[in-house]
Amino acid sequence: MNKLLIADDHGLIRKGLRQVLEAETGFTILEAENGEQALDLIRNEEPEIAILDIEMPKFSGFDVAKQIQKESINIDVIFLTMFKDESIFNKSMDIGVKGYVLKENTVSEIMSCIQTVLKGNYYLSPEISDFLIKRNSRLASSATDKSGISLLTPSEKNMLKMVAMMKTNQEISEDLNISIKTVQNHRSNICSKLDLSGAHALLKFAVEQSSKF
Repeated sequence: MNKLLIADDHGLIRKGLRQVLEAETGFTILEAENGEQALDLIRNEEPEIAILDIEMPKFSGFDVAKQIQKESINIDVIFLTMFKDESIFNKSMDIGVKGYVLKENTVSEIMSCIQTVLKGNYYLSPEISDFLIKRNSRLASSATDKSGISLLTPSEKNMLKMVAMMKTNQEISEDLNISIKTVQNHRSNICSKLDLSGAHALLKFAVEQSSKF
C-alpha cells in the first residue's frame, strides 16, 4: 500500500489531516513531529508523498527537502505553510518542491494538491499564483539573456549605465543624490549578481553591454 507522510510539529494539524486523508485516499499515513523524524521515516519507510511544514524543530521543511534532493530520494514534496512570501516560494521551487499549499486553506485543497502532484504536475494555492507567473517570466528572461542583466533591479541598471559613461563614484553619488557608500553597495551587489571580480571587471562589462540597458 502507498504511504504518505505528514510532518508538522502541531499535533492537531497532523491528526486532522490524517483523519481526512485516511478516509479519502488509499494511503497509509505516517506522522512526524519534527524534521529529523520526517527524514528518518522518508529514508526507512519510503513514502510516495511527504507533506512538510516549513518551520519545524530540529530540521526545517527546507532542510528535509534539500536532503531529499541531495540523496536523490524518489518522493514528491508538498509544503503546507503559513508563508505567503515570494522569496520563500521561489526557494521552495528551487529545491524541487512539487506543491505549495497555505495552511489557511481547506483540507479539500490539500486533497486537490495531492491528486495533482500524483499526476506529475505542480500545485500551488491560488492566492500565490502570481508568484509563479513572475518566476516563469524571470526564468524566460534569464534564458534569453546570457549576460545576466535581467537579474538586476532598475536602480542597478541605471547605476550600470552611469558606470558605462565612465562616471566616478563621486559623480554618480551627486547625480543620484545618494551617498558614496550607497553607490559602492550597488556596485558590489551588481558584481555579485553578475559574478564579476577584479578592479575593472564592472567597467569592462558595463561598456560591452551598454546597448542592453
